[in-house]
Amino acid sequence: MVQASDMSNAEWQMMRVIWTMKEATSSEIITAMQQKKKWSESTIKTLLRRLVQKEMLMTQKVSRHFIYRPLIVEDDAMIQMTSEVFERLCSMKKGHTVAELITDMPLSQSDIMNLQDILKQKMMTAPETIACDCLAPASCERCAE
Repeated sequence: MVQASDMSNAEWQMMRVIWTMKEATSSEIITAMQQKKKWSESTIKTLLRRLVQKEMLMTQKVSRHFIYRPLIVEDDAMIQMTSEVFERLCSMKKGHTVAELITDMPLSQSDIMNLQDILKQKMMTAPETIACDCLAPASCERCAE
């Protein structure tokens, strides 16, 4: 299975451009990336090659050009990455972390309305408390509260 966490930060930036473009030639990708970053053509081609090797991109030769298409959907990659980060956190601390992220993150009114709807639905089945799943619960400050 394709793992979004296998991508470096530079590869993520490349994928964001390619996800936006849907498909693009190496020349189009190079042009777009050089508008964002001061990367050399060879650096961009190296990143493209790595993304193909990691099965994040597919490439097809059409005449004298290579066309690149994403093999992983942007939303799927973002969810995968976020889930992996949250799997590392104590379950009791996830709600606080989400609240902090929401506080600091720019959100549209429709984003906020969507979150309110989700939270309203989640409230119906939410437990009163979340059990600690820390590796050392006896030493966990949150668990002692």
